[in-house]
Amino acid sequence: MTIAPTSKYATLFIFVTVLLDMVGFGLVMPVQPALIQQVAHVDLGTASLIGGFMFFAFSAGQFLLGPTLGNLSDAYGRRRLLLLAVFGLGCDFLITAMAPNITWLFIGRTLAGVCGASYVIANAFIADVTPPEGRAKAFGMMGAAFGLGFVIGPAIGGLLGTFGPRVPFYVAAAISLLNFAFGYFILPETLPPEKRRAFEWKRANPFGTLKIFAQYRQVLPLCGILGLYFFATSVYPAIWPFWGTAKFGWSSTLIGVTLAAFGIIMAFTQGVLTGPLVKRFGEWNMAIVGLIAAPLGCIIFALAPCLTIVIMGFFIHAPEGFVHPMVTAIMSKEVPEDAQGELQGGLSSIMNISMMMGTVFYGVAFDYFVRPNPFIVSAGAGFLIAGALTVCTLLLALTLAKPSRALLMAEK
Repeated sequence: MTIAPTSKYATLFIFVTVLLDMVGFGLVMPVQPALIQQVAHVDLGTASLIGGFMFFAFSAGQFLLGPTLGNLSDAYGRRRLLLLAVFGLGCDFLITAMAPNITWLFIGRTLAGVCGASYVIANAFIADVTPPEGRAKAFGMMGAAFGLGFVIGPAIGGLLGTFGPRVPFYVAAAISLLNFAFGYFILPETLPPEKRRAFEWKRANPFGTLKIFAQYRQVLPLCGILGLYFFATSVYPAIWPFWGTAKFGWSSTLIGVTLAAFGIIMAFTQGVLTGPLVKRFGEWNMAIVGLIAAPLGCIIFALAPCLTIVIMGFFIHAPEGFVHPMVTAIMSKEVPEDAQGELQGGLSSIMNISMMMGTVFYGVAFDYFVRPNPFIVSAGAGFLIAGALTVCTLLLALTLAKPSRALLMAEK
């Protein structure tokens, strides 16, 4: 099989694909409280519980399929699997747009998670075409795509949601299917046959992946850092729209605007600042900076008395955007080239199992703390919990970073 040269259009397709994954993730958020209350006929606290389980369904799809897609791409190449996932995401948006009841919304969220696992293959594609020393910047660009998707998704959901909660999904379906057509004609294959390996189910098992990771120095401890980090920060997709509604009375449009502002700042941090800062300060240092910013942001959001303070919190919280791309870049250097897809699939599983548990946890916590209880009645209590957990993540990272730096200096 001939491997076509990678063009700027192929890289653009990858960027758009990752962006659309995040669009699908964020699309439902601004309309979710009102949509669930309307369809299920429940109050806001109960709606947050249902929302947590809907996100659980989304993450379960990614958790179960992420390692499989990553390993399949290591065995059969990136192109065909990535195109299949993009096409499936477009079809899923149509299913969600026509969902008649809450059951179909759950089905739609699950399928969105399965097809949204395409970012696993997208990251492997980037690892194929980028030298190890440039991967931190490249993964930062993918993080920027996530951030932009977090702008576009909630913005579409909030603004088009004024015409009805189904309209945004029809628009997203059209964009996804157009992207599939674009990718069909311009996306090359980047993994030559001589670099592929046979597919093995035991390696594609989301739990078995951790055993494989144990073969590589530092990878398993770094998985622990990312797992705790993702659990802690799942507070944002779990309760943000419910918190904004309960504490400030935000409309779906304003929820979308705040999420869009959040995404713009994160996209700038990851897409513009990652490259020069990691070149000057190194991956570990920037990851630590991000983990210092994370609990500060949580505290600000928990205690913010008004929208102005919330917006200020976005800027203080922004360096958290360094954490995921920095740790991913460090891990990508620890595994061979024929296992990059497996690595990305395993990271997908860790992220999604952590967020599966986290979103349900924070949904339950929100419901508990907005009702009378012996401790504290506060819509922002979940952010205080998240702040404490990110401090634990920071301490774990500091423990691991010191010997890692010493080993790196010894190798030099």
